[in-house]
Amino acid sequence: MNPDLIRKIIEGALLAAGKPLDIARMESLFEDEERPPRDQIRAALEEIEGDCRERGFELKQVASGYRFQVRQELSTWVNRLWDEKPKRYSRAMLETLSLIAYRQPLTRGDIELVRGVAVSSDIIKTLLERDWVRVVGYRDVPGKPALYATTKQFLDYFNLKSLDHLPALGEIKDLAELDPELELTLAAGAAAQEAGAAAQAANDEFQLDQQVDGVEDQATAEQELSVEESLADDIELANQSSAPINE
Repeated sequence: MNPDLIRKIIEGALLAAGKPLDIARMESLFEDEERPPRDQIRAALEEIEGDCRERGFELKQVASGYRFQVRQELSTWVNRLWDEKPKRYSRAMLETLSLIAYRQPLTRGDIELVRGVAVSSDIIKTLLERDWVRVVGYRDVPGKPALYATTKQFLDYFNLKSLDHLPALGEIKDLAELDPELELTLAAGAAAQEAGAAAQAANDEFQLDQQVDGVEDQATAEQELSVEESLADDIELANQSSAPINE
């Protein structure tokens, strides 16, 4: 098949899909006798990526595949398309999500041990409903507590190809400057997927509720909890860049 036609088919599918497409899904667009080899599909993706360099959108690879999304530097203007009031997610929820992301799989009890306070059932429920975490097994101890880990949807939402692309703990800033609550703006259009979320940070001090006793020393505990700011920044990146251009 003509390479130009392959590129156009893939480009059209990405625009119409409204969600990431992986290579296997792109292959299914073609009948058996016309299906191009994978290297041609990848070459078409590279060409599309190059064509987008001077445009207001880009081709981005995330955990679930490839998608078109608005460039981050245009977010100030594009976000004005949505007027919905932001939802607010507590510091506790973001800390819980951070710990799961960096130390998975772990149980609710593990999270409580590190944070020093109880984890609300509503927090776990919200993370499960948003499909950011899932149950991957049960620890072989009395009570069989569930083990939680992040999902592909979590990676897609935060613009990550894999967990290897999470920022290193040493690169994460101090949690002390964050507000007790961070805003997560959910933007949606008609028949649209979530456009993502915007997080905003500023304030004075944050004290750890309790040192991790018998697990880590104080420095490590502070470093683990400071993951929140990185995820808050990623929430803003997701909101600013993941609005599909075909909406």
